[in-house]
Amino acid sequence: MFHVNDLAGVTPREFDVVQSTQTHLKIDGGEGAGTLLLRRWPGTGDPVLYVHGATFPSALSVGYGFGGRCWADHLHGHGFDVWAFDFAGFGGSARPAGMNAPAAEGPPLGRAPEAAAQIGAVINYIRSERGGARVHIVAHSWGTIAAGLFAGNDAEAIGRLVFFGPIAQRQIEGLPSPDQIGAWREVSIADQLKRFIEDVPPDHPPVLIEPDLAQWGPAYLATDPDAIGRAPPAVRIPSGPQADIIAAMSGRLSYPPGRVAASPRRR
Repeated sequence: MFHVNDLAGVTPREFDVVQSTQTHLKIDGGEGAGTLLLRRWPGTGDPVLYVHGATFPSALSVGYGFGGRCWADHLHGHGFDVWAFDFAGFGGSARPAGMNAPAAEGPPLGRAPEAAAQIGAVINYIRSERGGARVHIVAHSWGTIAAGLFAGNDAEAIGRLVFFGPIAQRQIEGLPSPDQIGAWREVSIADQLKRFIEDVPPDHPPVLIEPDLAQWGPAYLATDPDAIGRAPPAVRIPSGPQADIIAAMSGRLSYPPGRVAASPRRR
């Protein structure tokens, strides 16, 4: 189990807010060829990489501040060297060429094997900057599928592994074929709000509603320069994550959980 206070002798700094630095990391080959936007909140402790989910990039998740402070600030305040990146087709990373063609003309872009390769490129870069140190991973939602696939093949690169809201294998009948949903899709603020509230238990308060949504929504649209010109305004994202989720819900998880491993904890 990974805890933000695992570093002995580190005292959290309640108001530690650090500006992130940005690197454009070039990747080779595959449908996501181009550059990935990599963010860092530099620290001297263990490196930890946040892997985002299916619909919004790192700036709107680990890097988004509520009350002036984001999750990356919290981790940094506990001594970690914090990293995050945007998968190809999201946020500040390059868009695959297929996102400029009609969605129906190609298969879903950015599925788990391609995403796992992008995680690998980022991990290799972080390790090169940190003298070969193993990297802790915190993955969210669909990001756990890509991270699980990576971890099953490259456990020696990982320190500790956290899955936050992971996608699990289920057996639901009647879902569409993952390969037939198109190369990309568009997600509006209303779509995001529906996602945020539909799975919240009835006796729990809703999440990310007004007034927070009034700021988060426009920030989300700003991650795609063409979003405002659509009706309704919406962010275009790769369909690969949704295809992986449909596959998992249909009984075909994109990685074998039995292969997932992280290195033993070292004191």
